[in-house]
Amino acid sequence: MTLTLEQQALAQKLFEAFKTNTPLDRDEYVGVVNDFDTAYAVQEAVMALKKEPTAGYKVSLTSPETQAMFSSDSPLYGAQVAQRFVQAPYVLNLADYNEPLVEVEFQFTAKVDLTPKMTKEELLQNTTVAPALEVPDARFKNWFPKLDKYLVLSDTAVGGAVVSGKARDGATLTVDELAEVSATLTHDGNKKGYGKGSEVLGNPVESLKWLVAKLAAQGKTFPAGTHASTGTFLLPPNLTVGEWRVDFTGGFGEVVLKVEGEKQW
Repeated sequence: MTLTLEQQALAQKLFEAFKTNTPLDRDEYVGVVNDFDTAYAVQEAVMALKKEPTAGYKVSLTSPETQAMFSSDSPLYGAQVAQRFVQAPYVLNLADYNEPLVEVEFQFTAKVDLTPKMTKEELLQNTTVAPALEVPDARFKNWFPKLDKYLVLSDTAVGGAVVSGKARDGATLTVDELAEVSATLTHDGNKKGYGKGSEVLGNPVESLKWLVAKLAAQGKTFPAGTHASTGTFLLPPNLTVGEWRVDFTGGFGEVVLKVEGEKQW
């Protein structure tokens, strides 16, 4: 797809905002992108400017509630570079982010190349599954929940970071188990949220299957080693200084994220 000059300029601005952590005024870009195909093309242009391979993806808008917030009837994905996937325990500096949130997710990592012909059971058998805290963040000021879905998608689905815990071999799990896993999110010991895997398109593996099929429809592959953060169990609160912890049931343990520093904006 050929982008207009205005759309090319948006991609350049998003890349610069990513590199410098200087947020854009979203009102200046409303209407620049008006459909999903163009938004994915802008996202590809942003990733090309980063000149780094795609290490994985994050899937957004995976519940009726979040889809309603952004007036969408389907999920979205955002490509992410390797530095955005980190291991817990992790220390994050707020000065490196714009207006970050915190989400509770599963992170799948492919053990072999994944294909759209695989069933949910086969996808699970061929991945590892780790508990995770995702930190969504946009390159726009005052973005959540006001940013329109086409700018969300253009901005690599507002990718920030994914902090993962100890992974389990998917071959030891069942698809139904993942829907029943629950998670409790706390901040400095105070409960901030609770959710279940079933909040993610009914099952997190369904989100992975959607992603692999969507990429294939765009002529892209999901090679071994690629990560996928598949969608939040709960509505995300704002990320603030302190210790964020999520405790999962089902033998998935916990993920701890310590947040320091001050926001720049």
